[in-house]
Amino acid sequence: MSARHPPPREPWPRHHVPEKSNPLRRRSDHLEAWISRLLLLILLLGLPAATLGTGLATYRSAMGTVRTQSAERHEVDARVVSAVRTVTATEEQRAQVRWIDDEGTTRTDNALVKPHTPNGATVRVWVTRDGAVTGPPMTENQAMTTSWFTGGAAATGFVAMIYVTRVGVRHKLDRERYALWDAEWERVEPLWAGRFRR
Repeated sequence: MSARHPPPREPWPRHHVPEKSNPLRRRSDHLEAWISRLLLLILLLGLPAATLGTGLATYRSAMGTVRTQSAERHEVDARVVSAVRTVTATEEQRAQVRWIDDEGTTRTDNALVKPHTPNGATVRVWVTRDGAVTGPPMTENQAMTTSWFTGGAAATGFVAMIYVTRVGVRHKLDRERYALWDAEWERVEPLWAGRFRR
């Protein structure tokens, strides 16, 4: 080979030391690598399980609420008796309403109606079996949204837990390494200092 055409460089040295047999790797390095692999495995297996498990459990619970509230609540036509409080046009106003239940009993309660609803107007309100004004029942879309939100929160919490564990392990191992370095330096430093005094 001439100087003009040097041999191509190798992508890595010929005497590459495998990671496992590297004499510079300390016990703590092996331990950190093993824990990192374990945490990665837990993340890959646990993240889908935590997300889907929490989401499905929340969805089943929310759908139970949907069925219960749908069975216990129904809409009735009520007449506005008097406005209790009028607020800005972007909000609702609380008004006293009156209606007749299925048994023919006249009932009166407070309900939220659209702003500036006049007295005597007919409005639709949700009531319970006991005749108390309440809100509309939860819908299937709300149940689905709640389950997605809960599943996402569980996934975020699981990833955060793995990350905090990884950082905590590294911090503890680093403290041990620094302590070992300090101890080794206290043993070696006098020998180095003695060489320079000659």
